[in-house]
Amino acid sequence: MTSENTYSAPVQCLQSRRSFLEQNAMGIGSVALAWLLAQEEGRAVPPALPKDKPVIDLKPKSGPYPATARAMISLFQHGGPSHMDLTDPKPELSKRSGTDYPGEIHFSFVNQASKKLLGTPFKFRPYGQCGTELSELLPHLGEIVDDVCLIRSMHTGANGHEVSIRYFHGGVPGVTGRPHLASWLVYGLGTESQNLPAYMVLTDPGGHPVDGVLNWSNGFMPSLFQGTVLRPKEPRILNLDPPSHLRGSLQDRSLAFLDQINRRHLATHPGESDLEARIASYELAARMQTAAREALDISGETEATQKMYGIDRDETKEYGTRCLIARRLVERGVRFVQLFHSGQPWDNHSHIKTSLPGICRKTDQPSAALVKDLKQRGMLDSTIVHWGGEIGRLPVTQEQGNSDAAGRDHNGQGFSIWMAGGGIRGGMTFGQTDEFGHKAVENVVTPNDYQATLMRLFGLDHEKLIFHHNGQPQIITNSRGGKVVPEIITSTV
Repeated sequence: MTSENTYSAPVQCLQSRRSFLEQNAMGIGSVALAWLLAQEEGRAVPPALPKDKPVIDLKPKSGPYPATARAMISLFQHGGPSHMDLTDPKPELSKRSGTDYPGEIHFSFVNQASKKLLGTPFKFRPYGQCGTELSELLPHLGEIVDDVCLIRSMHTGANGHEVSIRYFHGGVPGVTGRPHLASWLVYGLGTESQNLPAYMVLTDPGGHPVDGVLNWSNGFMPSLFQGTVLRPKEPRILNLDPPSHLRGSLQDRSLAFLDQINRRHLATHPGESDLEARIASYELAARMQTAAREALDISGETEATQKMYGIDRDETKEYGTRCLIARRLVERGVRFVQLFHSGQPWDNHSHIKTSLPGICRKTDQPSAALVKDLKQRGMLDSTIVHWGGEIGRLPVTQEQGNSDAAGRDHNGQGFSIWMAGGGIRGGMTFGQTDEFGHKAVENVVTPNDYQATLMRLFGLDHEKLIFHHNGQPQIITNSRGGKVVPEIITSTV
């Protein structure tokens, strides 16, 4: 019996399209189904589209400028890495360690506050041909430093975690309900892969980071632009394989039935081109079964590649695996991938002498391996890698009863991040903090400047990529400004 004869019921007897999807996922997987259903909700109007065709999709687009970047991997380091112990050597701080800081300082933990300067217990030395000085805790970063732009003058103006996280991700300090930077990029550019979500999030097995799901929120944009979260352990996508009794021809017939329902629905709504596009999106579901499984399977990677990421060592295995998966995803056309930690492991309020080396051992080798791997595959020129947290640390000690237990309090006045690839100028440092590492004093860079610069590398203008929300035009930097930082990008941009 042919499928045409099998499904010959009149239109009025058929299930609704939504109820069919809810009851018969056919093993497509929760991620795939959610992603496809989300496409039905997108109805905003990108600036480049005519006003009379309010359609949103994830088809690849281009911006008004030539782009050097097509994808980005953000290695977000929640908690505030201590720049004066890692990336920003301060000889004067070490020289005057134990004396009082001469200026004003804002503390988050007043009961443990101290104005006693705390020099770093870790040694710095120059790395690479560029001679950038880095801590002994980051030897693998030293191996790639000639490909890295180290920004030493980041500034949020706030010491709190959440307020600064939201500034980096959403463009406005402390405000929730705004789309993530990745959502803006996907909104403006779509994605090169029509078989995988455009924006993917790799979380830590220990749990979500501080600020939870707000870290990958689509805000006021349709859920089509939200980050798709992969499970932090195998299987990373549940229900990817259909149940045994639904495999093979039965699944094919069921999908054909769904297609029949969709096309009959289209026949009753002539002239709706966006409906035709949504039908095509449902047809991606079966392909996602194969694409997602293949992208997340690292077993085919060479032993040398896995060893480079540290997958052969307990300390680096988990983070190295996620870094390698991130490379595989962008290699297959995913636009934006972001890695997070559980909680905020860089929030070293105490025992910084032991806690800071621990998180460095987990992340340094895999982070550097990602840059090396992208470069040797010819992908670094078009893929931006970002490493950094939302704040830094203060140059004074946070009292914990004895010097061995001391740590550092929050500092959003000056800290470091690094970027590589995708049009970023390598082998350089940019900006400076004061002699103690407290405040950014030269070439200050805000999260809005960071966002504007990234947009430019992707070929977009952050002031002209507009999304209308409640009748008001919105941009990533809102009304706070934000400028492209030309010194850190190549002359080809």
